[in-house]
Amino acid sequence: MTGVKVGVVDVYVVRIVKGRWRVLTLRRGGPGRSPGSWETVHGRIEHGETPPQAARRELREETGIAAARLFSVTVHPFYLHRTGDVQMAVVFAAFVDTDDVTIGEEHDRFEWLAPAAAAKRFTWPREAEALAHIKKLFPKGEGGVVSDVLLMD
Repeated sequence: MTGVKVGVVDVYVVRIVKGRWRVLTLRRGGPGRSPGSWETVHGRIEHGETPPQAARRELREETGIAAARLFSVTVHPFYLHRTGDVQMAVVFAAFVDTDDVTIGEEHDRFEWLAPAAAAKRFTWPREAEALAHIKKLFPKGEGGVVSDVLLMD
């Protein structure tokens, strides 16, 4: 029977300098899943973790960066045929104060791109969609009228 599981996080890493947005894109290396695909920070929620805790951990593991501000954005479902489950990815925006990236084992390359270029670069369409949500909700890197709902402590 197909189940629904909240099991992963997607974390969009954004740096704004003098009003210009830069979005971090990561290329998966081999021999893991989807080598050569471009993505955002992505990973499993470990036992006992909340989604925001997993987002912060995955951000550190995959980039070496800590979020200055972390916001929840949306949730994206996708189907895992190997388990027969619908997996829910909890989506976060991490605004950061540095562009000094140390990529982890899963990736072999990274680039900071303008949002439109990042949206085109991402392999998975849901990532471009989430980035559009982030641009609309946080035009200046702050939550504005939705900060009280979306800002993670």
